[in-house]
Amino acid sequence: MVGRNARWRVADLPTTKVGVERVFTYFIAGVRLGTIAQMVPAVRVGAAAAPHHVAYLACWLAAASASIAVSVVTLARRRPVGAAAATADFALACLLLVFAPYVVLPGARFGTWVAFEPGYALSVIITASGVRSLVLWAGGLVGVVVCYAVYLGNVATGMVTTAMGNELTFVVYAVVARMLFNYIRRIAHDADASRALAAELARREEERRARVLMHNGVAIMQLLAHPGLGGSQSGLVDQAEVELQRMRAYLRGATSPEAASREGPDEGGGQLRLAELVARVCDRFADLRIDPLLDLGKAVRVPVEEATAVERALESLLLNVRAYAKAENVVVHLDQDGGGVWALTVSDDGVGFDPASVALGVGLRDVVVGELGQRGLGVVITSAPGEGTTVTISRRIPPPGRRDGLGLVADAR
Repeated sequence: MVGRNARWRVADLPTTKVGVERVFTYFIAGVRLGTIAQMVPAVRVGAAAAPHHVAYLACWLAAASASIAVSVVTLARRRPVGAAAATADFALACLLLVFAPYVVLPGARFGTWVAFEPGYALSVIITASGVRSLVLWAGGLVGVVVCYAVYLGNVATGMVTTAMGNELTFVVYAVVARMLFNYIRRIAHDADASRALAAELARREEERRARVLMHNGVAIMQLLAHPGLGGSQSGLVDQAEVELQRMRAYLRGATSPEAASREGPDEGGGQLRLAELVARVCDRFADLRIDPLLDLGKAVRVPVEEATAVERALESLLLNVRAYAKAENVVVHLDQDGGGVWALTVSDDGVGFDPASVALGVGLRDVVVGELGQRGLGVVITSAPGEGTTVTISRRIPPPGRRDGLGLVADAR
């Protein structure tokens, strides 16, 4: 029961095109039923004073019935009535204005609800302003303005300014109401488009996260499946276990657990010694001839999330060296300058590649450049065919006015 009642509360409606159309139905029903409420007190007096009592009551009932019908239909459809119903609505308003001189005395046509026809016509103009067709709306407005002039007849001779003011009231309210309808619809359209864009961006980000997470694991499985590609089976199994834990954490929707359980967070809270992390990663690649030169960067501490990204990037780089570089020697160098800026360099003497003609793979593009760039780390890739590859990861201070942390430079030596 609560759910059904919530559908009728404007505050609970979604800010979508569907929700906006639903709000319009409340507005239309409110205006039309409110007009009937204004017509009711004067109906007895109007019928008694009318030259044709039955005809007056018939006109009154026609207006009341039409207002009730429009209210019920819009609420049931959960959107405003269509072009056909709007046309009939305008036609009835015009017909009542033209017929009013036969059922309403001249003295009651200004400023009274005995002559309900102008007020009814105004309610039609306001509520029918939401019709999609501009031609239909403009034609209905012109029709009501012309019929109102017929309604006044000779009565307006001594009250020209009042008659003109009433005519302008029709026009002004019609224009304002249509602007309001169209603007709110545009807001709803933009909101829907923004939500769709946000959902698409979230989907792409999730795909990117999945690629980053799975890349190293897939590379290790490939090496396990094809031992001839390099790497000791025992070392690969240990690395596969680490990647398995990461994938399980991802499937559970949790943060990768290895960063939280890794030894070495300092007493400052949430930071790790980068040199110790780099040394552990290098130990996993015992089959490669790695020369870790980490003494100059022993004091470097980084946040856990940043350390995790560097760890995965370094693993990806060393997996690439193992699978593709055909290198005899690899140097991993960590340094820190006097200004507190650190740099981690991975250099191999392998086959190298031409960065200008070779597109970066998932490992370099997403795991290294993408992930590190999102955390404000700079990445520089230097390589040339036959001359090996050097990748430098650094924490750098952006120049004033710039907040991006990604710098990708690929050039030939």
